[in-house]
Amino acid sequence: MTPVVSQEQFDQALNEHPALLVLFGGEHCSVCQAVKPQLEKTVAERYPKMALFYLDCQNEAESICAQQRIFSLPVVQLWFHGQKFDEWVRTFSIGQVLTAIERPYRIIFKE
Repeated sequence: MTPVVSQEQFDQALNEHPALLVLFGGEHCSVCQAVKPQLEKTVAERYPKMALFYLDCQNEAESICAQQRIFSLPVVQLWFHGQKFDEWVRTFSIGQVLTAIERPYRIIFKE
């Protein structure tokens, strides 16, 4: 996952990537640290053209997290063509995320 530390970097990621998964987490959030490698591995294997980004809401990216109205962790956002498609807050499964990605991903990348 590519770390994001500025609003400009976040905006650029949204503009450059047709499919984007963003994990909002924290260094001291044990659930975030457990979910991050699982998401990274499974999404990269099943959806290789999807960009993966990580924002540390407890350190470098606090202001971006506040602008996105992220006040509890972890949060996963799914973006397609710069538009938020889905969001999961605190309790979710990796399977839910993968299922939500499948159809729009196949349409965008014609797989």
